[in-house]
Amino acid sequence: MSELPESASFLTIAAVERDTGLAKDTLRVWERRYGFPAPVRDARGERLYPSAQVERLRLIRRLLDHGRRPARIVGASAEELATMLDACTAGGEAAPAGVHAPLLRYLRLHRCTELAAALRQALLKQGLQRFVAETVAPLAEAVGEAWLRGEIDVAEEHLFTEQVQNVLRSAIGAHPGGGRPRILLTTLPEELHVLGLLMVEAMLVAEGAACLSLGTRTPLADIGKAAIGGGFDIVGLSFSSAYPARQAVEGLLELRAKLPPQIELWAGGAALRGKQKRLPGVRVVTDLDDSLAALQAWRTAHGAGG
Repeated sequence: MSELPESASFLTIAAVERDTGLAKDTLRVWERRYGFPAPVRDARGERLYPSAQVERLRLIRRLLDHGRRPARIVGASAEELATMLDACTAGGEAAPAGVHAPLLRYLRLHRCTELAAALRQALLKQGLQRFVAETVAPLAEAVGEAWLRGEIDVAEEHLFTEQVQNVLRSAIGAHPGGGRPRILLTTLPEELHVLGLLMVEAMLVAEGAACLSLGTRTPLADIGKAAIGGGFDIVGLSFSSAYPARQAVEGLLELRAKLPPQIELWAGGAALRGKQKRLPGVRVVTDLDDSLAALQAWRTAHGAGG
């Protein structure tokens, strides 16, 4: 067992699972099959992953989302992975970064005031739903790509998220949204990312739905009690790509069992791609447009207007 370099930073396997969305079992299988990742061991024999390996795992997860097979990418270097990702995003996904280049420039320069002003101006020009679909969603994608490539750091990613959250919360608060359905929005305890939840809330309140957000990291039992006690029609959960898919499925099935049949359970986010068949009784919302389709379907089924 090699000694740990004092200058290096390490993550436990549980932290890597949360960070990358790659399950612990997957990491162990790859270690045996491909020789990567190659964690060191602490004094108790627990796996510890150097930050450079975690960065490669983030790139691998992104490529998996683009349909690449593990056998062809797990053994690749960081440079090779970045080149593959460039090839995957050279088409339609490259445009948003160019369209929103001024906003990304403000972010990289830490010019908070200009970034916030530009976001508010875009909101005024586009209206809430178009702002979410045409500015926030592609910009979030561009920021995520830049972070994976090492072009922006964690502090800048947090700065972006904070500024967008401020603008969205203010815009959501300006909408009365008192109609049906009544929707309870939150995330499970280990899901820290709130931006996807806010984007869906903005789309729905603009359609007149009554949304109440509990924020992030709400225990399952508390979600069930709040939904039943508050007389909500729908519970909506969001899962980012960093959330382990298996854990998301298990949590949703447990929550579905706690809710009465008349309360619908909606869930969306990158962690749930392709998981609909494993989630009976759960409406998997695939994107922002699908959230509006789900809303219309509920209203049609219940004879409720906007």
